[in-house]
Amino acid sequence: MNPLVCVAIAVGALVLGLVVGAWLARRRAVATPVGVAPSPGPPMADLLQRVFRSADEGLVVLNRGGEVVLHNARAVELGVVRLGRPDSRAAAVCQQVLESGASIAVDLSPLDHRGRQPAAVLAHVRPLGDGFTMVEAGDTSDAVRLEATRRDFVANVSHELKTPVGAVGLLAEAVLDAADDPVEVRRFGTKILNEATRLGNLVTELIALSRLTGAERLPEMGVVDVDEVVREALARSRLSAESAHIEIIVDSPTGLEVEGDLTLLVTALSNLVENAIAYSPPEASVSVSRRRAGEWVEIAVTDRGIGIAPEHQKRVFERFFRVDPARSRATGGTGLGLAIVKHVLANHGGEVRLWSSPGTGSTFTMRLPAHAEPDDESGADSAGSAPADLVRRPELPDRVG
Repeated sequence: MNPLVCVAIAVGALVLGLVVGAWLARRRAVATPVGVAPSPGPPMADLLQRVFRSADEGLVVLNRGGEVVLHNARAVELGVVRLGRPDSRAAAVCQQVLESGASIAVDLSPLDHRGRQPAAVLAHVRPLGDGFTMVEAGDTSDAVRLEATRRDFVANVSHELKTPVGAVGLLAEAVLDAADDPVEVRRFGTKILNEATRLGNLVTELIALSRLTGAERLPEMGVVDVDEVVREALARSRLSAESAHIEIIVDSPTGLEVEGDLTLLVTALSNLVENAIAYSPPEASVSVSRRRAGEWVEIAVTDRGIGIAPEHQKRVFERFFRVDPARSRATGGTGLGLAIVKHVLANHGGEVRLWSSPGTGSTFTMRLPAHAEPDDESGADSAGSAPADLVRRPELPDRVG
């Protein structure tokens, strides 16, 4: 290459470097005010200390002698450190980790669960070298409760399915033994049909409950006419009421609207009506009423049956719980109806309330947020209605028809 060309390239590169350097210096001078030195930020040790203290897990560092060198507030909350001393189980595992050099998991759940203490604590102990170990503990109470609920649910489902399946098997054997007797065949065949219907209802409600508790995506909410919900629910329950000789009394249409899913709301209300019919004596009546209470719409179902004892009232919404198991089995109940009602209302931002008195009857009230029109300014209760937060037995509606 020509020497002159090489010199020209070198000079050009030098000039370009000077120009770029001057431009960067000018930008730095503009960004930093005169007389103010750029902040170097907190030292790395300070940042690590902040991370250690703000961690969601309980962190504890122990030395070779089992003494606490460093810990955060979360470790105290979880009970891993008490009065500056480590949990004896954690200290013992730390010695094992020092000897083996491998991480070990340890259960540090409180031996005497009290107050706001977590019910379950799981920790991992890791070696840090130079005779130090670190205990990393987390609150696993929610996971333990969920697993316990799952086990109970599976056990309950297995038991509930076993009963009708076993009954169908026994009845089928009875039919085979009475093959030459048409009367007995018809009697056992009817019982098989009843058990099969009960089994089908149980499976259907299990699927519905699974859907409501998050296994499937819920449908989009829309504006629902409360009068239509009542109309369809009563249509579903009409045959049960006629068979049990129960009169259903319903109030006049109100034109109220709520935000929700029509199918789910009809299912919830029909479950309440069916439940009221099942626990009412023959020739009794069941009342259905609706009203606006402030920002809520209430649909109440009242029966005059056996009522529910106070100690059972908080449990009636549990899966498979029955106040009267014999009556429930006689009527084909699954023990899931009220659990479905509870979850339907919860998914709609509402709730279900219960008033009951043994020997007098019960009132289940579905409370749903009212659909708010753009010009809806009616914040007060409907005329003559009690405050929404009062749980009481509502007045019986007038008979219709």
